[in-house]
Amino acid sequence: MFTTRLISGIVLVILAVFFVGSGGALLFAATGIISLIGLFELYRVMKIQRTPLALVGYAAAVFYYGLLWIHAEEYVTLMAIGALMLLMSLYVFAFPKYKTEEITVAFFGVFYVAMMLSYLYQVRQMPDGKYLVWLIFLSSWGCDTCAYCVGMLFGRHRLAPVLSPKKSIEGAIGGAAGAALLGIIYALFLGGRMDNTGNPVLACGAACAIAAVISQIGDLAASAIKRNHNVKDYGHLIPGHGGILDRFDSMIFTAPAIYFAITFLR
Repeated sequence: MFTTRLISGIVLVILAVFFVGSGGALLFAATGIISLIGLFELYRVMKIQRTPLALVGYAAAVFYYGLLWIHAEEYVTLMAIGALMLLMSLYVFAFPKYKTEEITVAFFGVFYVAMMLSYLYQVRQMPDGKYLVWLIFLSSWGCDTCAYCVGMLFGRHRLAPVLSPKKSIEGAIGGAAGAALLGIIYALFLGGRMDNTGNPVLACGAACAIAAVISQIGDLAASAIKRNHNVKDYGHLIPGHGGILDRFDSMIFTAPAIYFAITFLR
């Protein structure tokens, strides 16, 4: 299992370097595909993956990415309202076939998976994005590693004892501090190339710290959904890691966190 997980991890890193480094249409397409797979995994947990409700969700996600591609984000609210109207129409005219919870999660999934993951592409498109986009990975994966190490060494107080008994408050603090330190070190080496980011060291360090705190909520939120529905993994697409949502659960939160943190900090 460890060997499988390690090989998968190495492959993921190589793919991340290629697609994120390339940016543009390649990263846009990859992010869109990952979002649709993640949305399918979420719907499968809720057992609606092949229903008309899911079709509305998939269509809304595709429509959202289309708006993003043509820089027509001002129509996102209209898209969301349209998707909700379609879902409520299905709810009403097929009553009592669908439950309220199924309508809710079909709508929720578009925002939770597709929209939030899209910020990976949106950060890459920002000024200095080819450097800033890696903060998403530093804050997510760096926080996980630092939280694990600090938690193993100093963890005494449980962070969420029912949901994740092994996670500690000390580990959470260590994860955020470690991510901030990684952001600072990263900026010390590459900050001179960030022409559109004032005080890169402060911006990158603070952005990573903020995103790291939020990433831990994302990790626990994904776990809570699985616990509520007695599911071990969202899927088996990535050997040793599970599904897309198992691997990208914290990144779903760090991507928009980095985007908005940098927007305000720069």
